[in-house]
Amino acid sequence: MVTTLTRAPALPPLLARGALLSPLKRPRPDAGFPRTRLLLPGARADLARLAAYERVCGFPAGESGLPVTYPHLLGFPLAMRLMSGRDFPLPLLGLVHTSITVTRRAAMPAGEAYDIAVHVAGLAPHRRGTEATVVTEARAGGAVVWESASTYLARHRTAPGGGRRPEAEHPPLPARAEWRLAADLGRRYGAVSGDRNPIHLHPLTARLFGFPRALAHGMWTLARCLAAHGTPEAVSVRAVFRAPVLLPGTVTYGARGGRFELRGPDGRPHLTGTVDPA
Repeated sequence: MVTTLTRAPALPPLLARGALLSPLKRPRPDAGFPRTRLLLPGARADLARLAAYERVCGFPAGESGLPVTYPHLLGFPLAMRLMSGRDFPLPLLGLVHTSITVTRRAAMPAGEAYDIAVHVAGLAPHRRGTEATVVTEARAGGAVVWESASTYLARHRTAPGGGRRPEAEHPPLPARAEWRLAADLGRRYGAVSGDRNPIHLHPLTARLFGFPRALAHGMWTLARCLAAHGTPEAVSVRAVFRAPVLLPGTVTYGARGGRFELRGPDGRPHLTGTVDPA
């Protein structure tokens, strides 16, 4: 079933609804999930918000095209509407973004309108809980020019040995830069992205979900890496968010060829990814 929206949903009410319903959710990989496909025709980037996003993430300012990660923000309110609903089985509060694949097939001018569609593709067991896959598409002139598939993890007790196993470790890539991340980075990125999950905003709210300090957004770490790495016009990106980045903190960006990563001072990988021509 396709539900066509006339405007992007407001995020604060969705966050409030998701917070209220979260204690009632009992996540499991065989649960039902919403089958609705949300469609928002004619979505446009807010140019002031885009400029703020470029500053926070390190993209060059004033480019004619959208950064490769920016369409995720256009689809985020639709994803939030689905994930905050009663029929979505995972609690919105505390959800952790664990991976994303992005394919951009053509240039995306910043001033153009795009038809944005979002749906939940399914649930899967994870060694630490249950993951949901959320798919976002952006169309221009009827053709898909950008699409992504994100996995979100709800942590809960699982049977030993169940679920997807962690990806294999690789030797560190050559270090290209060291970034010192401020304590307010989660709040600054939340202001431009709309993602105000409490785990990103303050140490006190992060501790409610088992984290010692606030976490950087996974999509910020990916955007910052791709701003440093660069991407061709037609590109396929895959990233795995392997461990939380605590704020404040220091991370090392490494890259070789089409591979990139973020590591902590102890060498622990936080993010690994690849960039390939599409």
